[in-house]
Amino acid sequence: MKQADLETLTALRRAKDMIDRDYAKPLDVPTMAAKALMSAAHFSRQFKAAYGQSPYAYLMTRRIERSMALLRAGTSVTDACMEVGCTSLGSFSTSFTQITGESPSGYRNREHAAVEAMPACIAKSVTRPKSTGTPRY
Repeated sequence: MKQADLETLTALRRAKDMIDRDYAKPLDVPTMAAKALMSAAHFSRQFKAAYGQSPYAYLMTRRIERSMALLRAGTSVTDACMEVGCTSLGSFSTSFTQITGESPSGYRNREHAAVEAMPACIAKSVTRPKSTGTPRY
């Protein structure tokens, strides 16, 4: 691997770490790209090549993942939506359903005893959202 490739991956990792840490804050691709010291278009191409999904799709997946934990704990759908940084309940519900294949209220109302009995490290892996369709991001 060339030095330039390693530098690109390092820059992308900085942006990815920012998304993981600041998922609840208002983030857009230009902000993420600035963290990686790249233009927005170049950053989007490089991020997708490295991680298999667009930066916005990755951000939404993290938000949905965090909202799933809140919903399992009994938080209302509206509160979970706002807590993870989404501003539109409709868009949140659509994204949640697209990513998980289940509505947020359906997920919240379903039994989660098995997940609660698992160690946190296992539960995180088991409950990680997996896209069920083609996202529209």
